[in-house]
Amino acid sequence: MERSIKQFETDRLLAARTAARLILASGTTSPRVGGVGECSIHILDDECDIEDVCQEMERMAQIKKSWNFFGRDAAMLRDADVVLIATSLRCVSDPADINCNLCGKLVCEYLKKEEKLPDEPDVAFRGPLCTFRATNIAYAIDGMISQARNLGIDYGVFWSVGAAAMRMSILPRNTGFALAVGISVTEKSPFRDVPKRYAEINQRSMNDRMIQRLWPQFRSIYS
Repeated sequence: MERSIKQFETDRLLAARTAARLILASGTTSPRVGGVGECSIHILDDECDIEDVCQEMERMAQIKKSWNFFGRDAAMLRDADVVLIATSLRCVSDPADINCNLCGKLVCEYLKKEEKLPDEPDVAFRGPLCTFRATNIAYAIDGMISQARNLGIDYGVFWSVGAAAMRMSILPRNTGFALAVGISVTEKSPFRDVPKRYAEINQRSMNDRMIQRLWPQFRSIYS
């Protein structure tokens, strides 16, 4: 029995990691405004690497009140099997040169000369960014979650993870904006029906508080 459960866990993780590569492929082939390479997608499938990102998110949650939800996101991310991070590589320094005015500037040259936000702890993304370029991430994320749906994979989208990954310098140097997709192959999605205090009351904490402590007593009573 124990061997069967161990094999199931191995196969489950392999399914998630295999699906991640297909999801990456779908995000990579999604449309790009301007028709040029602008995004990259990076896979974190080692639990230690995911834990490092979660800890950075928890540190960022303490920086300001509006980022308190980073702690909840970190708790959800710990239950993910794989994390994919999509980056926008041109939006910070290479505007589209079409003078679309989405960024609020009259011409793209003005955006190039605009001073960026300071590299401070309470700044997530150092804009202003080329909005036209940054929207490429939306196409990539759409391709990724569409593939996840087709494969029957549970997913969650997080900007907090992208901000933490950028702060950790684990993404390409010229990344100006990043979003992440966490995926899970489990019977209950860790990204749905999540209470507000999920950072304190989540699957791992409940297992520790209830199952590990109370199960031996129930077993002795009813067995």
